[in-house]
Amino acid sequence: MKMQEQKLIPNLFRTEFSKIVSVLCKSFGIENIQLAEDMASETFLVASETWSLKGIPENPKAWLYTVAKNKSKDYFKRKSLFFDKIVPTLAKEEAIEDTIDLDLSEQNIEDSQLKMLFTICNPALSQEAQVSLALRVLCGLGIEEIASALLTSKSTINKRLLRAKASFKKHKIQLDLPAQDQLSERQANVLTVIYLLFNEGYYSSSIESNTRKHFCLEAMGLLYLFLRSYNTPQANALMALFCFHASRFDARQDELGNPILYENQDTDKWSKDLITKGEDYLHQSAIGNTASKYHFEATIAFWHTKAEDDKTKWEKILLLYNLLLQVEYSPIAALNRTFALSKVYGKEKAIAEALKINLKEHHLYHALLAELYRGIDPPKELEHLEMALTLAKTNSERKVLAGKIKSARSV
Repeated sequence: MKMQEQKLIPNLFRTEFSKIVSVLCKSFGIENIQLAEDMASETFLVASETWSLKGIPENPKAWLYTVAKNKSKDYFKRKSLFFDKIVPTLAKEEAIEDTIDLDLSEQNIEDSQLKMLFTICNPALSQEAQVSLALRVLCGLGIEEIASALLTSKSTINKRLLRAKASFKKHKIQLDLPAQDQLSERQANVLTVIYLLFNEGYYSSSIESNTRKHFCLEAMGLLYLFLRSYNTPQANALMALFCFHASRFDARQDELGNPILYENQDTDKWSKDLITKGEDYLHQSAIGNTASKYHFEATIAFWHTKAEDDKTKWEKILLLYNLLLQVEYSPIAALNRTFALSKVYGKEKAIAEALKINLKEHHLYHALLAELYRGIDPPKELEHLEMALTLAKTNSERKVLAGKIKSARSV
């Protein structure tokens, strides 16, 4: 297969797989999601075999949709033959039609994907299952990619997905939008899953850069889909947060993939367009009287896009962290707050606050404490760097920490 086909099919798989699966599930029912996935996968297998022999068609996307339609028609014909010839006593109203017109119009695809998003985020499923399903069905990631991203095994992901799919049948879950009285709770659940998807890409250092970017872009795409139908202040605040974070994506690593701390980033690599878009979404999120955790996180991220490193900036960030922790406490948010605290009130006060946080098994906790002890207590700095090295999960993290340990010992 030529290089063009080798790149095109994986790219199309990631953009079109979820669309085909969502539309098929709308026709077959969410309880048949495995069948829909198999059909979609077979469609791409046929594309790989055919295009390698005959070349890429003029309209690859339309070609894929035609094959998916034909596969669904063949399936329904086989089912019809089974009920007509093998089970002739089946009631007429239960018989499956011998043809189906699979609607792969843009409007139906969007409608199907939105319903799939809400269905996957059903509270009957565990949050782990929701995230895994979203990565598989909505982002088109393979089992191995999901396992790598979530730092677990392929067998664990497979079991998680099987249990989730069994839950669709057990709880008789339908591929549909929630009822009006459930809408608020379900919307909150959808935003949580999208938020977690983005974080898997933005904060994970266990997967390579291109896949991490893909995670973030997929999360932003799902949120944009959600916003087209549900333009809520919380969703706008979350999109603002995503834009601000994504604006610094290319500045967070060097050429070798090593992380670059915020204060050492090249601000020329920050995307001004994404920062402007983030400001627009943040402005739209101000409608209403309720401030969610996304509002506070987005505003904190907004101030991080300001290159000036003055005390006034950090005073505002510290105040926002104080408000965020009142809305929803998180040990990681509390840890991040201590960095802002050090900028405003000095390292000694920040250390006292950091020692109160229960994150002693997290390498970032010790890495931050080492930073705070630097220049104040060298033995403590070295102690926490060594603890961070012990707890680090990836080679890139260990490499950076080893370099810092070497520097600390040479002082």
